[in-house]
Amino acid sequence: MGSTSTSSPPHVVIFPFMAQGHTLPLLDLSKALASRGTRVTIITTPANAPFILSKNSTHPTISLSIIPFPKVEELPEGCENVNHLLSPDLFVPFINATKLLQQPFEDVLKELCDSDSTTPICVISDMFLPWTVDSCCLFDIPRIVFSGMGVLPTVIERNVSLHVPCISSLLHSEPINLPSVPFPLNKTDFPGFAWRGDEKHPMLPVISEIEQAEHNSWGYVVNSFEELEGDHVAAFENHKETKAWLVGPLLLHDQSKQDLMNSGSKDVDQKQFSPYIKWLDQKMEGVGPGNVIYVAFGSQSYMTDLQMEEIALGLEMAGQPFIWVVRSRTWVPPVGWEDRVKERGLAIREWVDQRGILEHPAIGGFLTHCGWNSVLEGLSMGVPLLAWPMGAEQGLNARYTEMGLKAGLMVLQERDAKDDPMTVQHNVICDSVKELMRGDQGKKARERAQELGRKARQAVEKGGSSDKKLDELIECLTLKTRIQGRPANPKG
Repeated sequence: MGSTSTSSPPHVVIFPFMAQGHTLPLLDLSKALASRGTRVTIITTPANAPFILSKNSTHPTISLSIIPFPKVEELPEGCENVNHLLSPDLFVPFINATKLLQQPFEDVLKELCDSDSTTPICVISDMFLPWTVDSCCLFDIPRIVFSGMGVLPTVIERNVSLHVPCISSLLHSEPINLPSVPFPLNKTDFPGFAWRGDEKHPMLPVISEIEQAEHNSWGYVVNSFEELEGDHVAAFENHKETKAWLVGPLLLHDQSKQDLMNSGSKDVDQKQFSPYIKWLDQKMEGVGPGNVIYVAFGSQSYMTDLQMEEIALGLEMAGQPFIWVVRSRTWVPPVGWEDRVKERGLAIREWVDQRGILEHPAIGGFLTHCGWNSVLEGLSMGVPLLAWPMGAEQGLNARYTEMGLKAGLMVLQERDAKDDPMTVQHNVICDSVKELMRGDQGKKARERAQELGRKARQAVEKGGSSDKKLDELIECLTLKTRIQGRPANPKG
């Protein structure tokens, strides 16, 4: 096995889960590590490689190692990314398919360890790749877990079963009060499999594997920052029995470096000439800053055509300028709708640079599904959220944003007799948009979001809390590797 010499830069292997929302923050982390002189190898599959290369091609110390994605009968041919799944029912089969990547992954680790001066000081892999901990143990390399969730939502989700064992029997309206959580919850804030009492739900074995792998991992890297969630880190570490390193918002690390460079880079030029950025520029000239609401529900949210129509009508009724990312492949706008809103609304059906949109001064609100990435991206740019959770832990994120951080509002979702969400009507959407963009509650949420945005930027600046944590993580891993051959386990 090769060794890391004192003159060689530390080497980190990063293995993202094949979903854009999971990949982007790890690419940001890769660039943050590379800017500190760390060599980074990113593991991915052929269909995911072009996207990663497009984001990291200018970083000479970041390399790509491509391993083949297995052919699995349950998945569409050529599908190597969750974003391309045709149904949420295929999510668990996709996760199970990634287990077949274990041998190719171990071949990469063996090659790295057999080469002089390239033995990784750690592997940072996504929580949905729990089997990587076994591969890391084979080569005596510490595995660090990366989670796409925040600190407090993770603590809440994992602890609710301890304090509310009969959650499935509660009414939707009954409050759930948990220790150290400064606001009440209800059962539908949690993923459905957590309270529906379905002991055979396919996600339950996946969660069990994730928890077992966490117990055998060296530590946790979290895309958050001390000023946002520092009060909940102790509870997180106690539950996980491991060290947590808050190094976010990861998207701002790269941005803070770019701000110091020549702003005439190719990436900046491309963003400036994007049609939707031009459209936002025009709105700045016409209606001024902070008057456009950005509407996007992530790449893994599934909506009926009926719900899409209600959104379209609600945005029209609100009278607020909007930019809406439409993911549906089947929805057709109501007759005449595009003509009626063309002066103040833009519907986009292709991929967009969400971060570029959110940082535009024309944006004053964000109607979102409240995935953790979207929460961080919005708040990092000082944009208040209008939360409309669609699944997973998004209900916890939404409640946390509204009642804990006080940086957003929630769309009212009614439930049917089975506690399933009903179609949100256009008048509800209209009123929610108006309140966020023009109401008193929206004004307070905007002021709080702007405050959190300033704190987020301070966290990644030189000497900020996340900047220090990232340096501390690298130093700890590197020093222990040189002295002991591998890092000491921070659990001790």
